[in-house]
Amino acid sequence: MKEIRKTGKIGDSALRSGMSRNTAAKYVKIGKLPSELTEPRTWRTRTDPFDSDWNGIAARLRDAPELEAKALFESLLEISPDQYHLGQLRTFQRRLKRWRASEGPAKTVFFSQKHLPGESIQTDFTWATKLGITLEGEPFVHMLCNVVLPYSNWQWATVCRSESLSALKRGVQEAVFRLGKAPEYHQTDNSTAATHNLTSGKRAFNTEYEQFIEHLGMKPRTITIGEKHQNGDVEALNGVLKRRLKQHLLLRGSKDFDSVSQYESWLSMVIEKANRLRTRRLNEELAVMRSLLNERVPEFTEYDVQVNSCSVVRVKYNVYSVPSRLIGEIVRVRIYDDRIEVYYAGERQFSVDRILGRHGHRINYRHVIWSLVRKPGAFRLFKYREDMFPNLTFRKCYDALCKIYEDRKASLEYLRILHLAASTMESEVEAAIELVLETGSIKSMEQVKSLMDSGNGVEPPNMASFKVDLSCYDALLVYPQEVAS
Repeated sequence: MKEIRKTGKIGDSALRSGMSRNTAAKYVKIGKLPSELTEPRTWRTRTDPFDSDWNGIAARLRDAPELEAKALFESLLEISPDQYHLGQLRTFQRRLKRWRASEGPAKTVFFSQKHLPGESIQTDFTWATKLGITLEGEPFVHMLCNVVLPYSNWQWATVCRSESLSALKRGVQEAVFRLGKAPEYHQTDNSTAATHNLTSGKRAFNTEYEQFIEHLGMKPRTITIGEKHQNGDVEALNGVLKRRLKQHLLLRGSKDFDSVSQYESWLSMVIEKANRLRTRRLNEELAVMRSLLNERVPEFTEYDVQVNSCSVVRVKYNVYSVPSRLIGEIVRVRIYDDRIEVYYAGERQFSVDRILGRHGHRINYRHVIWSLVRKPGAFRLFKYREDMFPNLTFRKCYDALCKIYEDRKASLEYLRILHLAASTMESEVEAAIELVLETGSIKSMEQVKSLMDSGNGVEPPNMASFKVDLSCYDALLVYPQEVAS
């Protein structure tokens, strides 16, 4: 068309445009471009193989719209195996997709929300195990408590082991005290840390959670049950954070850390770098947020529990042993996210890693061995007998004794060896057992003790040099000024 306007000659214009003279003449005569001549096709190039059964299929879809194409197609194969074959699945899926778009039920509409600066802060827990973090070579199974300001996307994350109230307290407090200010609302999902079931089926806030949020000057708010998209910002930033962490791990060249505190320091460094990109909108939020008026609340819960005659206490559906001298006494248990601490008369007795889940047990043989060695007959059917084997070496020792002695004698000799480990050093006893098992069969506690007394073949354990960790002093930093700068 451009050429014909220049020259006015159809032959020359067609030659320059790469088409025949007759084709060029046709378009000049019609006065339209090829794209303007195309008409939509209103006929099928082949017959619809599902046309005969489609009315029945549509009826089933109206009764149960959640039916999937593959399930429906498999039912067609069962009813008419001679009419249909597996190669038609994709055709059936396309037909079903068109039906859902033209005649199917209405779908849920999501409404984009406009976030106001300083209105709310969102909290969510996300598993970080897929990052492959290890502590001194051992896999570290953990979660991240992610706290986000939806308007600026400023976020902070802390390491935790479960979706507990203790973990929630620590995560939220780390975020708001780092900011130095708090928004009007704190929003979370319906996790048991924040809410609990009522007989009516609705969920109400836990009293302790509600008091904690009010202490920080905020109001508690939750999402509708089963509607995760209402917490959409923090849900989206969960993935953003983990992708960022994965990239920084690749840059670091290693996923192994010496301790949890070292990992947390590295995590804080990565998040701080990301937050520097959100300073402008963050300053808008800080300008309208309330200053914190109260101090931090303790990041643990306390319970008073009586020690039973088995020298154990039951805490959050799990069993822990305590020193037998506390039998019959009431002790105070502080439950943190990662550990529990036992106090008596205001003094801490010991600390132990917290058990995840329910119906677990953690029995320290040092707490019960003094009684068990006097009652060796109780060992064979002891409910927590497996906890009496500190490691595989001690298990091999007991199995070797069982091969040469009857049950009671084998139990007695093993318990005497375990008593020796409790009263001296477990590592020395372990080394002596390994030496005896290598040179011959183990027979008695005296055989192990003689090697410890003489020192023959038992080398002192290699002790790593002490490293001073100053990261705990980070809590003394004045975070609000740092954010404002």
